Amino acid sequence: MALLLFDFGLVVLIWMVQLIVYPGFGYYDEQRLRSWHKKYTTYITVIVMPLMIGQVVTHLTDIIEAFTLLKLITAIMILVIWLITFLYAVPLHRKIDKGKDIDQTILSLLRINWYRTILWTLVFCLQLVPVS
Repeated sequence: MALLLFDFGLVVLIWMVQLIVYPGFGYYDEQRLRSWHKKYTTYITVIVMPLMIGQVVTHLTDIIEAFTLLKLITAIMILVIWLITFLYAVPLHRKIDKGKDIDQTILSLLRINWYRTILWTLVFCLQLVPVS
């Protein structure tokens, strides 16, 4: 049950970010975006990091308790999400904080975030697959 709750929480959050939050960045002028963005990244980190850590812990526990290929594939997808987050998304957020190429950076953030959105959606959907 914990797996499903973490996965569901993250899939809802990522779709809200992809469809509402990131596109909304384009409606701010540079000064206001930079001011808001610093608050946003602090607030979202407080929400998303416990969910991401909880997801990793519950999935690792699950895979250790009963290994299956499906669980391995899910774990690999979660690893890829972490890599995309910390190698691509976080640096793009830092560029926004510094005011560098903001319009292009927002577009890059939207593009790279589609990968996380799709992967987190797949991770959640795989929890709905009955395993016998």
